[in-house]
Amino acid sequence: MRLGRAAYEKELLRLQTELVKLQEWVRAEGARLVVVFEGRDAAGKGGTIKRVTEHLNPRVARIVALPKPTERERTQWYFQRYVEHLPAAGEIVLFDRSWYNRAGVEHVMGFCTPAEHRLFLRQCPVFEHMLAEDGILLRKYWFSVSDAVQEERFRRRADDPLRRWKLSPMDLESLTRWEAYSRAKDEMLVHTDTADAPWYVVESDDKRSARLNMIAHLLSTVPYQDVALPALALPPRPPSTGYERPPKDLQNAVPDHAAALRDA
Repeated sequence: MRLGRAAYEKELLRLQTELVKLQEWVRAEGARLVVVFEGRDAAGKGGTIKRVTEHLNPRVARIVALPKPTERERTQWYFQRYVEHLPAAGEIVLFDRSWYNRAGVEHVMGFCTPAEHRLFLRQCPVFEHMLAEDGILLRKYWFSVSDAVQEERFRRRADDPLRRWKLSPMDLESLTRWEAYSRAKDEMLVHTDTADAPWYVVESDDKRSARLNMIAHLLSTVPYQDVALPALALPPRPPSTGYERPPKDLQNAVPDHAAALRDA
């Protein structure tokens, strides 16, 4: 049964308020938080990231969604291009897909060799152990969606001009490789679900529940506390010194498009 909108919006606002507290704690403590969002296409990662960051300071919490690697990046150590996006003190980084591309789409679609895939599965736990050992708070979420719901979401995207851009040929290809992606995911979890960096699975057929569950869990895993903020008081506006605004007709004004709506 789908979670009702009223209950969803009320709890989302409460959780987003806690996320702001988490942000202030990260900034005050100089903590470094990395949140990895992975899962099948149309599993709800993007919508959840949007709700996580909706009220956060983009100078503190930033989203990393890397395009396919350049020719130069293909010759680097695989993890190299991700390292430069890791947070400094007082920052939160949310990876909208991450280094786990190699365990998923690259492996299934043949964009990496079997040897490169095996090397990734060996090196990834070591890489993540190094992150944790250095004090980075790493949280990894896998968004799990059923085949029927994924197909339904693809069809809605295809018919929606506002979301059509979300549907790519690669997405459509994933429909025909459902079991291959499932096997790749299972193998990935076996090798990379570690004590240093465990995976957390988010059931996402109901997007509203998935968003609340993921955010609530994230908050429960970070030992944040309320940070005392300085009291703010608006200063009195000083008296005018005679400034006059230049005539508006000397400026290039944006046409009042809204006027037609008000007059309708």
